[in-house]
Amino acid sequence: MNSLLDQTFYVKIIQTMKVEIKGVILECVKGDITDQPDFEAVVNAANAQLIKGGGVAGAIHRAAGPQLEEFCRPLAPIKPAEAVVTPAFNLPNRYVIHCLGPVYGVDEPSGEILANCYRNILSVAEEKKIATIAFVAISTGIFGFPMEEAADIAFKTVLNMIPRLLYVKRIRFVLYDEESLNIHKKVLARLLGC
Repeated sequence: MNSLLDQTFYVKIIQTMKVEIKGVILECVKGDITDQPDFEAVVNAANAQLIKGGGVAGAIHRAAGPQLEEFCRPLAPIKPAEAVVTPAFNLPNRYVIHCLGPVYGVDEPSGEILANCYRNILSVAEEKKIATIAFVAISTGIFGFPMEEAADIAFKTVLNMIPRLLYVKRIRFVLYDEESLNIHKKVLARLLGC
């Protein structure tokens, strides 16, 4: 058992998947990234052209409305790991932070690029003084990144950045299904020494 966590707290983490580290709340939930009304910013696993596509990008663009794609047009194209911020338009949030994740096995080194996605998104959030941000599992859909490996990279990167965050106080990973949620819970518990 890690000295930061006693057994009672460990049980609470596994049931709710919410932990506080150095004043930052880190949590995992099963849900829809377009329905996070208590978060200032949501993350879009964007394509290079920042246009409506399948998966997360399609869902975010549909929910935000056509103004989002119009606003994004002059910002495109973006490179892997590049993060840009836009208004959220019809979403219940203030901002969307768009980031192009790596295509697994094509954009190399994929792990380093994925870690840079999380670093760059959190850096943009800090610049905008965003207090609450909801992530998706970047690159794990059609970009083919294995879920457990991606979760390990995402959490290691976020945990390493937490001590440097001045404005971001709540980070949520919104996972699409139970299997993805369980993988993220397992990886986070392992990294916390549970």
